[in-house]
Amino acid sequence: MWQSSGKYLPRVDQLKKTAPHIIEMGCFDRIETNGGGFEQINLLFGENPNKALREWTRPFNKAGIQTHMLDRSLNGLRMEPVPADVRKLMYKVKKAQGTDITRIFCGMNDPRNIIDSIHYAQDAGMIAQAAMSITFSEVHTIEYYINLADELINGGADELCLKDMAGIGRPVWLGKIVSGIREKHPDIPIQYHSHSGPGFAMASILEVVRAGADYIDVGMEPLSWGTGHVDLLAVQAMLKDAGFDVPEVDMDAYMKTRRVNQEFMEDFLGYFINPQNRTMNSLLISSGLPGGMMGSLMDDLKKNLKFLNKWLKKHNKRKMTQDEFLVKLFREVEYIWPKVGYPPLVTPFSQYVKNLAVMNVTQMEKGGERWTMIPDNVWDMLTGKLGRLPGELAPELKELAEKEGKEFFKGNPQELYPDELEGFKKEMDEKGWDYGEDDEELFELAMHPEQYRRYKSGEAKRAFEEEMERLREEGGGMYPKTEKRVIEKSSKQPAGPTQMTVEVEGEKYSVTVSYNDNPLQTHEKEASDSKEGKAGQKEDQVRDIISPLSGNFYLTKEMGQKPVKVGDNIKKGDALGYIEAMKTYNTIRSNVAGKLEDIVAENGTEVFEDDLLFRIKEEN
Repeated sequence: MWQSSGKYLPRVDQLKKTAPHIIEMGCFDRIETNGGGFEQINLLFGENPNKALREWTRPFNKAGIQTHMLDRSLNGLRMEPVPADVRKLMYKVKKAQGTDITRIFCGMNDPRNIIDSIHYAQDAGMIAQAAMSITFSEVHTIEYYINLADELINGGADELCLKDMAGIGRPVWLGKIVSGIREKHPDIPIQYHSHSGPGFAMASILEVVRAGADYIDVGMEPLSWGTGHVDLLAVQAMLKDAGFDVPEVDMDAYMKTRRVNQEFMEDFLGYFINPQNRTMNSLLISSGLPGGMMGSLMDDLKKNLKFLNKWLKKHNKRKMTQDEFLVKLFREVEYIWPKVGYPPLVTPFSQYVKNLAVMNVTQMEKGGERWTMIPDNVWDMLTGKLGRLPGELAPELKELAEKEGKEFFKGNPQELYPDELEGFKKEMDEKGWDYGEDDEELFELAMHPEQYRRYKSGEAKRAFEEEMERLREEGGGMYPKTEKRVIEKSSKQPAGPTQMTVEVEGEKYSVTVSYNDNPLQTHEKEASDSKEGKAGQKEDQVRDIISPLSGNFYLTKEMGQKPVKVGDNIKKGDALGYIEAMKTYNTIRSNVAGKLEDIVAENGTEVFEDDLLFRIKEEN
């Protein structure tokens, strides 16, 4: 439930604290313990995900409760494709760490991606649950899903899951899908997963259970409802009344779990939970955005809105509210989704479509046009490099792809991503890093290279602690800004100028305040001399390359890719680096030919729109 509510999840000590109460409740057959964003989030706040997972699964393993994870087939546990040798290692590591079941889904619903993972998981001794990503469109019919279930079950799946990630599956429609599958496959275990945001979930659960579903995913207060799952108590009462045999709940244990979850929120997690994520929103019906990404979406929107409003103010235009921006985003997602081929809006494709919508809205608010900025990952989705799109790509995007020189791919996506494990072994050997128990540390580097390196260097932990310190002082998420201490003025003024930092409309300025005859000094925004530049600026034939958007700056994005360095000869159109924004990579290309004079931004650091990234001395 944490992934659906905010940016982070509990630390391992907190997970261990709540596990005994969850077991004591006596009603759960299965607990989702990892997968998807779990490990990247651990790395983000500087915690070893392997240690966290072993500690978290252990009590459930001892209690005989099955543990299950979520994996993204071709993408493993991350946002972009994973080499086959790393995918195979993942299942061996997860099985050794105590995970029983893997829920395998593909955002395209491409059976090729899922079936490969079914075999990899079974070879490692895991139960392979194939998931169908549920969405509602003219191409996603009842027959479409029954046929997809056939293909996955015939491909070797041990179980089937209807992953209604946005909760937009219509109840009766879902019941017919389950009935159709159950009629053809009477013995296959079926699990139903839904978020409650749009409001269909309770009715959908009743329909799928009546149609023959065996397991239902639920959440618990204070994180249930809203962008999370429906609450355990409500589902239990509903099914009990409908005549189904459901387990009883130990309410004392339930209240203990509820209490410790609240403690975690008060500790630090609540600072990353937007209050809007705790409410239902029927606008999600048409946009189809999933609950699992809503926590990060609100954080992304806040940043994007800040920079858009900065631009609007600069051009004497009215600022936009967060609610206005959100409604524009939902409408843009609804408009572009058919045009990009109806990919089910689940990770990573929900992020890709949402990001494309954010960029479109931002550009149009600035007087530009749609499709001005299309990230590399989105092009991979549109051109078949991640799987087959369920629908047809719009003619305007096909024309744009041709203009951009993009080639469409029709083979098995895994062919494009060769094995890389040996390269990561070499890196670990050179740095003297231990492969870890069951090669789990090697796996972590191979699955999340940049995040793992930042974790090992300590940079991730430092960045998180700085962010946490700022939020506790300024307020964030569910907690309002704290009152500033009032310091009694002294009658005696300082002899010289006093340096201080002030904040005006979200921008920090370093100022020097003088007294008596001391001169008053002011300075531009901190770090502006070293980082910010103006578009098109040209001094002594040196061209500044600035960031077109805010995000994390990287010189490379793939294993084995060589970063540019000062002194390199650059051609017009060459890739210089990447901005990772909203979980997608945007290539920064040179608009001039010449010699690379300076790399201003530091690899792995956050940059903002219009920050200076590179300087290139133009050729005559």
